[in-house]
Amino acid sequence: MSAALRWFRIAAIAEGISWAGLLVGMFFKYVVVENEIGVQIFGPIHGGIFLVYLVTVLAAWRSERWSFTTTILGLASAIPPFMTVWFERRVLRERNLTLSAQQA
Repeated sequence: MSAALRWFRIAAIAEGISWAGLLVGMFFKYVVVENEIGVQIFGPIHGGIFLVYLVTVLAAWRSERWSFTTTILGLASAIPPFMTVWFERRVLRERNLTLSAQQA
């Protein structure tokens, strides 16, 4: 596994976790106590990880020679909550299937 793909996997999972933190912060801000501390903490964290995720998708695209469609799907998966985790699992599954087929 290339370093770019490893960093992509880490960023995808971290992005999903930061989404969860941001959503919890928004829930508390708008529903429970109207306190912005959760959003103030997780907003910048999520924003930073979001940018790192985008960079790692582009790095993995070059390293793993992803198709244009796969790359666009990877970039777009950063927008809906938790889709980066789904995309990371999809990429890993396809990679494992390709490697298995090449070994057979």
